[in-house]
Amino acid sequence: MKKSLRNTLLINIGAFVLVLMLELLGGWMLVDKYDTLYSFYLWGLSFTISIMTVIWINHFILIPYFFDKKKYFLYGFLLIGAIFLGVSIKIYPKFNWIGITKMSSFLIYTTGTGMAAFFLRRSVLMQRQKEEKEKLQKDMELNYLKEQVNPHFLFNALNSIYALSRQRSSETPDVVMQLSDLVRYQLESSKKDTVLLKEELEFIENYLLLEEKRLSKRCVIEFSIDGEVAGLKIAPMLLIPFVENAVKHGAQSTNEQSEITVVAAIKGAVFHFQITNSKPNMNTTLDRKGLGLENVKRRLNLLYPNSHTLEIKDTEKSYYVNLSIDLKHAQ
Repeated sequence: MKKSLRNTLLINIGAFVLVLMLELLGGWMLVDKYDTLYSFYLWGLSFTISIMTVIWINHFILIPYFFDKKKYFLYGFLLIGAIFLGVSIKIYPKFNWIGITKMSSFLIYTTGTGMAAFFLRRSVLMQRQKEEKEKLQKDMELNYLKEQVNPHFLFNALNSIYALSRQRSSETPDVVMQLSDLVRYQLESSKKDTVLLKEELEFIENYLLLEEKRLSKRCVIEFSIDGEVAGLKIAPMLLIPFVENAVKHGAQSTNEQSEITVVAAIKGAVFHFQITNSKPNMNTTLDRKGLGLENVKRRLNLLYPNSHTLEIKDTEKSYYVNLSIDLKHAQ
């Protein structure tokens, strides 16, 4: 509030000084007609006071209390009154029709110019406030979505360890340590807006290795990276929901032999991420619209609104996801 009042005060003081300077410069050719330099300056000051009085009455009283409330007839009537007040300040006590007409025309012109500047500035301020509000809402929603991903991932990872412990697998201690590394990355990356694409893909690879151990020989998992990832960044924990769904709704939902193929390809600054998983024979009507996928779709729309494409194909025997993000354009 204090900052806004200070800015308004400074702007209006600046406007007063500017108008005064323009009036003095505009009338400098007639300075010889005045008895003294002081009387010339006094003439310029009286002109400026009459102009700014009308502009200030219009800006701080008439527009907010009448024009903005759509009381246009009353606004016009009071504006004419304010203009005549400005005329009176300037020509008093020498009232005559020529002086009134000339001064009225001049004040109508300056008031119109002042209104144009006022509405332009207000439009810019409103647009800036709208953008700041939208950014704040976007940041709040992104933080909320990011917080959802973390426990969701941890829950799935703990399920994997529980399954291994029930199998009394000798690899359980190693898997616990592997999970520890995954959770450490998850916690560290959650504090950042972006992470290196290389680190995110390493995280995906380690997660798939963990799942491969749990699923034993029931699932063949292939993971490959094609292209140069150095220097590219991506939003953290953005890809893992697609991978989790491939495991959960593919290999994890059946005892049949299954396959998961994950391909990451970089062409220039465009990142392509493809996942294909086989579907169990008795599970063709599986619903994929869970928390993870809806979350990541919303995050993609917020983070990369004009620089990503997402294609999902659900067939009888497989589920296919193809995501492309222009990381250079997004940054």
